[in-house]
Amino acid sequence: MTITLSPLEIWLHAIRPKTLFASISPIIVGSAVAYHEDGFHLVTALIALLVALLLQILSNLANDYFDHKRGADADRVGPLRVMQAGLVTDRQMQAAIGVNIALAIAGGFYLVYRGGWPIFVLGLLAVICAVAYTGGPFPLGYHGLGELFVFAFFGLVGVAGSAYVQTRDLTWLAIFAAVPIGCLATAIIVANNLRDIESDRAAGKHTLATRLGRLGTIREYQSLIAVAYLIPLLLALFGDVPWAWLAIPVTLPLALPLVTAVQTSAGKGLIPVLVGTSRLTFYFAAVFAMGLIL
Repeated sequence: MTITLSPLEIWLHAIRPKTLFASISPIIVGSAVAYHEDGFHLVTALIALLVALLLQILSNLANDYFDHKRGADADRVGPLRVMQAGLVTDRQMQAAIGVNIALAIAGGFYLVYRGGWPIFVLGLLAVICAVAYTGGPFPLGYHGLGELFVFAFFGLVGVAGSAYVQTRDLTWLAIFAAVPIGCLATAIIVANNLRDIESDRAAGKHTLATRLGRLGTIREYQSLIAVAYLIPLLLALFGDVPWAWLAIPVTLPLALPLVTAVQTSAGKGLIPVLVGTSRLTFYFAAVFAMGLIL
């Protein structure tokens, strides 16, 4: 079947806009932490957001490119991959990846100015890991390390790092606030890998889901959601952030159906769980940030 799309539609499929909420969410919460600690800096927050979006897009493009090269997307049941569909050439995708790296580095110079050498090191690691998630001699996603990468960079680095470049101080609140966002962002990739568990096994892609099996992956997903909701409660009770719990009653009605659906769905049936988890991450981050600000 021939797919006819405009250039804009092709590149929108490539960058996967619906996934970008995962990179917006940690900056929202990190900026709320900075505000709570009287260190919010609008320009820095906006540049951190831009760099986070560019890194997410870079990861998506690299994932499309390297999965196609390795044959890991031949029988996948998820959304359209532009390389797999023959809509983008190798050279075009390589150029897009290069442009994203250049733009992310350009934005990162300002963040390094704000945060010093630790931000330089983290930024360099972020660029390398965004590509190495599916590329390079040891692709992280192919060796069961995808969840660790997502938790580290969409949680700890995204939240605590964006707070640090604004306040120029790393606090316990920034670290604890990073945990629920990291858990929810990780739950997105867990749902994705659960959906692709059979095609990944067939392609020799050893994700954590293929190692844990279906039941173990379901339990992993549910545990991540549970921890995400436990942290705001602990912050409210013991962390001198009395409104941190606000995200629990507001977003729990979105989370509970996902926890149930992940047990009964498979293949394409997990796509709504994947989309719902991405949406939950953003809504949770927005309300959680509001609770930190109040």
